[in-house]
Amino acid sequence: MSGRTINSAIWLLVVGNALALVSDALIKWQGADIPIFQFIFVRTLCAIIILLPLISMVDGQRLFSGWRIHLVRAHISLMGIACMVVALSTLSLATANALFYAAPILVMVIAVVFFNERLTPLSLFAVISGFFGILVILRPVALSWSSLSAIGVACSLAINIVLIRKLPGGQSMVHTLQLTHLLMLPAAFLLMMVENEPFDWSILFTAFGSAFFILCYNFTVLMAYRWVAANEVTSAEYTGLLWALLGGWVFFDESPDLWFVIGSSMIVVPLVLIGLKEHKRAKLPVRQGSVSP
Repeated sequence: MSGRTINSAIWLLVVGNALALVSDALIKWQGADIPIFQFIFVRTLCAIIILLPLISMVDGQRLFSGWRIHLVRAHISLMGIACMVVALSTLSLATANALFYAAPILVMVIAVVFFNERLTPLSLFAVISGFFGILVILRPVALSWSSLSAIGVACSLAINIVLIRKLPGGQSMVHTLQLTHLLMLPAAFLLMMVENEPFDWSILFTAFGSAFFILCYNFTVLMAYRWVAANEVTSAEYTGLLWALLGGWVFFDESPDLWFVIGSSMIVVPLVLIGLKEHKRAKLPVRQGSVSP
């Protein structure tokens, strides 16, 4: 793998995380008073429409293959988006994103409990450090529905990541995204009806923008991980926290406190160390001279 390819993949992830931050900022910008499930329904519909030009990448003959897992993931995503709207509307961008990064830690825990995987000493350190990092950021006095919602986002992301293992092989990312959004739509519509709020036309812009930028993020990640192995560049994903700090400072006049700096470091630094260790391990055969003719 050439250094140029790895650098290109890293830059894709850096740009992708910036695009994801734009989606977060749009949600935060619209405020906490919007009808949440109305927003989710419109956002889901927008995502389906945006993906329509790529319909050729959907396998029509196996459209609903693995639909049960897709259905579970769709409804977990629905609850995760609801939690995300609450968290981003009420917490600072940086605090919300730092708590979202608890997802990789939860993935490790789920893998141990349900798949009997073993944690390396560094992974165990990441789990313990991340748990206490969350406590440092939240602190008992700062515990609220907003912070619990951010943890809810991390839980939904972690469960959906684990469930990827159960998806049928050979399905394109466009297929997975389109089917997930299609299966999410009925429940989102039902919850919007139960919410029973007058339609807020102002959410059309933020819903479309949020859907567009998060889909762009998904595609940059897909391209980056197609070019190189995940362990080569995964630490670049954590630039999202730097974008959140910058975005919160520039657009919302937010400044992180010392608790945030300490807690987020306890979450992110061990994860970066794991990524660097995997990167070093991936390069080991090359250093030993195992070259193909």
